[in-house]
Amino acid sequence: MRQKLLIIYTGGTIGMVKDTTTNYLVPFDFDNIYQRVPELNKFDFLVESTSFSPAVDSTMMRPEIWIQLASIIEEKYHEYEGFVVLHGTDTMAYTASALSFLLHNLNKPVILTGSQLPLGAIRTDGKENLLTAIEIASAQKNGRAMVPEVAIYFQDKLFRGNRTTKYNAEHFHPFRSDNYPALAEVGVHIKYNYPYIRYATEEGQFYASKKMNTSIALIKIFPGITPWVLNALLQAEGIKAVILETYGSGNAPTHKWFLDALENAVRKGLIILNVTQCLAGSVEMWRYETGMHLSGLGVISGHDMTTESAVTKMMYLLANSNSPEEVKKNLNKNLKGEITL
Repeated sequence: MRQKLLIIYTGGTIGMVKDTTTNYLVPFDFDNIYQRVPELNKFDFLVESTSFSPAVDSTMMRPEIWIQLASIIEEKYHEYEGFVVLHGTDTMAYTASALSFLLHNLNKPVILTGSQLPLGAIRTDGKENLLTAIEIASAQKNGRAMVPEVAIYFQDKLFRGNRTTKYNAEHFHPFRSDNYPALAEVGVHIKYNYPYIRYATEEGQFYASKKMNTSIALIKIFPGITPWVLNALLQAEGIKAVILETYGSGNAPTHKWFLDALENAVRKGLIILNVTQCLAGSVEMWRYETGMHLSGLGVISGHDMTTESAVTKMMYLLANSNSPEEVKKNLNKNLKGEITL
């Protein structure tokens, strides 16, 4: 039976073409993908597609759509050897991180890609990104998927999805993964970085979780942050957890009002996860006195997690844990390759 791969178009620049009548960019019909990208005919496997209708701009991405994506992959899991998710770049790292937590016992590639220019543009990066993502998603060795995890491919690098951050809105290299090596580098050949690819060791059948809890806040510390701003966020109705973006290796102000606000929040049951504002490096609250103050209050280290990974992991754990203690315990576990311990 011929091998099959599924493209899932959620939205984004890569699926846009210019309407000759209006000159506006509109999504093209992925049922005609072989006409739009004739190079697909050179693959020895069949490429099929499904599209979100209407297409979702990545700025409008939300957990319900992550769950919808996970559900599609679960439904089609045994029909296809791999999946390519086409997505806008702005929130791609959030979606990739979320999918990594929602998909369990994954043994097939789920490769997210997109483009900075529409597929129909003369200098588009979309065609190369699409074709290479498809090639990676279909790659096998000894009957085993080469990259059986959620990853992002752009230009010439394949990164683990929950280690990736968008950092540039103009270059054809919009993503980086400073705390974890590339899973593959693409030139004349695709060179896979085997020691860093995550091969599932979990027992059991593949399945997708269907719950996320958005009762969280993201607080970025900045010089001059005021007590009323911090307290307004910590005391917001319904908030169960906070991702606190701190300086450097997990440092924050030691003003009494600041520490008191965090201590009161923790005492009332709020879960606070400390991640660094830096693109590279790790939270090490033991290194400096300012970080030790946070640790002493019960703030949890996010280690070298990206903000995108921390946000989606917290949403996942809040929705799928039996207690706050279980959430805290799993925040300090490397569940899907998202942190280095």
